[in-house]
Amino acid sequence: MAAGSWIARCSAIRTVVREAAMGRALAERGPRLWPFCLTVLSMVLLGLPLALDAAEESSPSPAQAGGKHRNHLANSTSPYLRQHAGNPVNWYPWGPEALQRAKDEDKLIFLSVGYSSCYWCHVMERKVFENEEIAAKMNENFICIKVDREERPDIDEIYMTSLIVYQQAIGQGGGGGWPLSMFLTPNGQPLAGGTYFPPEDTEGAFGFPTVMSRLLDIWKARREQLEGNAEILATETRRLLQPGLALKPVVLDSSLVAACATALAESADPEAGGFDFRKSRPEGPKFPVGVKLLFAQDWLGNKSDDALQSSVTRMLRAMALGGLQDHLGGGFHRYSVDRNWKVPHFEKMLYDQGLLLKVYAREYARTKDPLFLEAASGIVRFIDREMTSPEGVFWTALDAETNTIEGEYYVWSLAQVQEALPDDEEKVFVAAYNMVEAPDFEHGNVLRRVLSDEDLSREFNIPVERVASQLAEARGRLLALRGVRPRPLLDDKILLDWNSLMIRGLAEAGVACEKPDWISRAAKAADWFLNAAKAVDGELRHSWSLEGQSPAYVFLDDYAYFIAALLDLHDATGDRKWLDAAVDLQQRQDDKFRQESGAYAFSPDGQEKLIASVSTAYDSHSPAGNSVSARNLVRLARLLENNTYRTAAARVLKTFAHQLEESPRSSCALAAALRDYLAEAPSAEPRTSSVRRTPIHVVSYAVQEEETAGKEPVDVYGKEMIRVRAYLSTDRLPAGGTSDIAVVIDVKPGWHIQANPPSPENMIATEVKLVASDGVELTNLVFPMGAPHTLPEFEVPVSVYDNRVIVRGKVTVPASLAGKTEELRIDVKYQACNEESCRPPRTVKLVGKVPVANPGEMVKSINQKLFAPETAAP
Repeated sequence: MAAGSWIARCSAIRTVVREAAMGRALAERGPRLWPFCLTVLSMVLLGLPLALDAAEESSPSPAQAGGKHRNHLANSTSPYLRQHAGNPVNWYPWGPEALQRAKDEDKLIFLSVGYSSCYWCHVMERKVFENEEIAAKMNENFICIKVDREERPDIDEIYMTSLIVYQQAIGQGGGGGWPLSMFLTPNGQPLAGGTYFPPEDTEGAFGFPTVMSRLLDIWKARREQLEGNAEILATETRRLLQPGLALKPVVLDSSLVAACATALAESADPEAGGFDFRKSRPEGPKFPVGVKLLFAQDWLGNKSDDALQSSVTRMLRAMALGGLQDHLGGGFHRYSVDRNWKVPHFEKMLYDQGLLLKVYAREYARTKDPLFLEAASGIVRFIDREMTSPEGVFWTALDAETNTIEGEYYVWSLAQVQEALPDDEEKVFVAAYNMVEAPDFEHGNVLRRVLSDEDLSREFNIPVERVASQLAEARGRLLALRGVRPRPLLDDKILLDWNSLMIRGLAEAGVACEKPDWISRAAKAADWFLNAAKAVDGELRHSWSLEGQSPAYVFLDDYAYFIAALLDLHDATGDRKWLDAAVDLQQRQDDKFRQESGAYAFSPDGQEKLIASVSTAYDSHSPAGNSVSARNLVRLARLLENNTYRTAAARVLKTFAHQLEESPRSSCALAAALRDYLAEAPSAEPRTSSVRRTPIHVVSYAVQEEETAGKEPVDVYGKEMIRVRAYLSTDRLPAGGTSDIAVVIDVKPGWHIQANPPSPENMIATEVKLVASDGVELTNLVFPMGAPHTLPEFEVPVSVYDNRVIVRGKVTVPASLAGKTEELRIDVKYQACNEESCRPPRTVKLVGKVPVANPGEMVKSINQKLFAPETAAP
């Protein structure tokens, strides 16, 4: 295994326990770690005998002295931390008070990192942190700090990596996960750790009290040696969290992208579906890996790759039909605990919903399979019903358990279903969802679809339409009954990075599934964050609280994901305000996060200094911020015709190219960014021609006024003097018919272009042409009347266009193109002049792919506000 593979494992640890053989790679990557061997630390967790004096006692903590369970978490902004406010453990949030107290009292730190929907975090709280005797020992000997990993991903990333370094150094193996339990020196360097510790010793494993006692004994007896060990652990952690040095330059070419696609296809489960499959452990858990699926779909967009395509489709069908999807309420659970997607781990995370919404919408657009549309629609229904605040932004997660029982809210006994449904519905539902008296899952039946409507129609001899209506009615009844059960805990943090993933999902899915209301939801959420930022001097924040203060932390993912969301909204609507906001935020990101290499740090300059800084392009459950940033820069370069952004993207890609070469499957978002970068390579056309890959819009949306008052203007024109967008009146081209088209031309302030027809006649008129194959034509082209403009050198007024002009026409489509996808190119030739001079004529080109309806298929009217009489362009 290459060295980068091990680093990827460290970064990707946030996806829970992704098991990779890391030992060899660690030896290759960090040989300096091995001479000190960590034999002393291995005694802490591996149970080697010690003959050391007992630890000294210290004075009782304030929590104990007061006789009440009061700690320092009650006023935290994190719901997860507030859950622990009543523990007998004298918890502190991470911050100056706790860290300084550790130094002042010369105490070790016990750091516990978790999150509100983490099942094993709840178990350790109940069994360990609520145990009075254990809590007393913790309070006496440690400064105990609680961290919400979702609120402080920087702390989680650093100490999770240090745990993996520690485990590999002592030869323990294991893996990361939550709760993360780390012991630190008084100055915050990692000593030893693990994940879940039980309250008592068990066969082959120490309980938490024994771990504490052994560590305290060693610390007292061999402190100097342990401090040296901690420094080495910290040094290795710092090294692994930076890009590292490539031994040789890696060329940015398509072979890197192809290698990523190949590696992904080779990791697919050929039977049950899913990526990251290991033949050595075939029954291991399955994750939805939205980042990998999105890369695969990007790759397949213009490639013929039957193996990868079948793997993607197999996985998406298995997830949609299996227990990972909530068949009553919509949305997807965190992961499957088995190979066949039968039983999930039941928490629901916002980031999964956002990523999978894009994935299923894309697959529906490709196949028109209603299974995929229903999966996408189910996500949106779930988000609307259970994860959306009154302000239109999105909450973080739903817990996996109720009444301390995982999945209790979601599962059903056969008797419960039989009692709840009428006989005719019950028989069909039980067969459709494989309801049995003794289910695989100990707490009840996890709903999963095993028979299609057609299968049920044949089995029960009823029409397919009746089957579908009975199942829909049954699902509605059971959802209503489920709604009166005790609900899983909602984590109502508002995280910008995860909200941005949801905004992106809604924006792209709104286009792909022809759901303009989804785009409106995305726009509402994005507007909320833009307005919230204005209230704090235009600065973004990672975590927002709708009640009280929001922590003043922000991270690379917040900027990168939100900029990407704004660009997606611009693509979906054509509204310039989203592009303006993206340009402004990209400048802020560059100012705050950019390093000398051109890559971005995870935390901005001036934010809290930790024991390590992070800059990586390895994906976790969501795409790496550096990779998203590179793709944003490529998109901005295209939209603004500004190669400065392209140069910046190249610097990010070159910094991490060796990582993509060594660990392609762990860097799918980087591969996607490189793919876009190579596709947008500078054209060999003459300088008088500029290609804008702005899409021809085939979605409907409301006209919105641009908020420009009090804002610095953002140059969206680049080297052009005009900005061009094109809109069709139908969602697809009608075979053998016509679709209206409107070409909207915005002229840069202070400039004008010549009208058509020109006046005087010797002026160079603005022209609009359609370039397409297979007989597609642009007809009935109508230019508006020009405005008279007086120039000193002309005796008569010149007919010009300024501000905004709309050219209208019809696209005529031969019947022979039915069912195909046509690439249309709109060429706009113009000459721009101001009061002082005229520039040479130029041509702007727009390219877009538009589907042609199948024979007899109805087309849907869209963009009607634009095509209504006397309308203004958006």
